Amino acid sequence: MQVRRAVPNVRSSALPRSAEFYGVLGFEEVMDHGWIVTLASTENPAVQLTLVTGDPTAPVTPDLSIEVGDVDAAYAAMRERGAEIAHPPTDEEWGVRRFFVRDPNGTVVNVLGHR
Repeated sequence: MQVRRAVPNVRSSALPRSAEFYGVLGFEEVMDHGWIVTLASTENPAVQLTLVTGDPTAPVTPDLSIEVGDVDAAYAAMRERGAEIAHPPTDEEWGVRRFFVRDPNGTVVNVLGHR
């Protein structure tokens, strides 16, 4: 399975204040959808984190996002292993295909790929 990146999702009730806080540590905004903001390191853009207020298109808010090369293969592998799917494969309007799965600790993982 090809992993392209892994990004922690930090819940925030004050996105601008949170972005400012992480900006002091060297992060800058690279994406803003209103309910989710992605920040990247100014020195190394591959180092990212997201700030999220909630997920308006899914029943739960993920704790972690992992971008993979083939979302459908990852989904099939998780189903084959009996993993709990928290949100089915969905093509989102912002250009990603994704599903959510719970890890053995209950952490909700957003497995995604860009279309």
